[in-house]
Amino acid sequence: MKKRIIIIEDNSKIREGFAAVIETSGEYFVAGQYDNCEEALKKLPDDRPDLVLMDIDLPGMNGIEGTMRIRKQLPDCIVLIITVLEDSQKVFQSLCAGAGGYIVKNSDIEHILQNIAEAFSGGAPMSLHIAKMVVRSFGRAQDSPLSEREREVLKGISEGKSYSKIALELFISKETVRSHIKNIYQKLAVNSKSEALKVAGNNRWLG
Repeated sequence: MKKRIIIIEDNSKIREGFAAVIETSGEYFVAGQYDNCEEALKKLPDDRPDLVLMDIDLPGMNGIEGTMRIRKQLPDCIVLIITVLEDSQKVFQSLCAGAGGYIVKNSDIEHILQNIAEAFSGGAPMSLHIAKMVVRSFGRAQDSPLSEREREVLKGISEGKSYSKIALELFISKETVRSHIKNIYQKLAVNSKSEALKVAGNNRWLG
């Protein structure tokens, strides 16, 4: 069964462009297109998206608030922010709200589909520029309950790396990465990558 995706973007050309790219891939189904969060939230039970492409700057409710509400209603749904604004505060707020990654609006077709596939495989796609800003905004404190290896794994996630890439760089198996993620969740009393990053970021345990 094809993964279901909805697009929330007030620019009709960008919204339709993303929809066309997704539909032509043959792997995904566009379950809905909206120019505001309010309408999308009403239709959420019918659309049942596996992934949401979300603009940050929307009329009415912004994408940060929208992300938070979607994640509350559908905890397993992935939200990817689509943005031209590489603004660290908004990026960080989106991450804290539960966003799983970012796609820059002027990305080419291949890059868009690659990012969506990466998100579905457990990665956190974002541009290197955005990833660096997110990591910089975290800083580092010394009272972390995380081990050095757990911190390295969590930092890898904050940089948008997939479990496979983290495993390769740390010379460990993908299953070991998953085990570290499970331990991180337990230590930080969270249930998702975005919550783990929020707790670690607020306490400055990364850097």
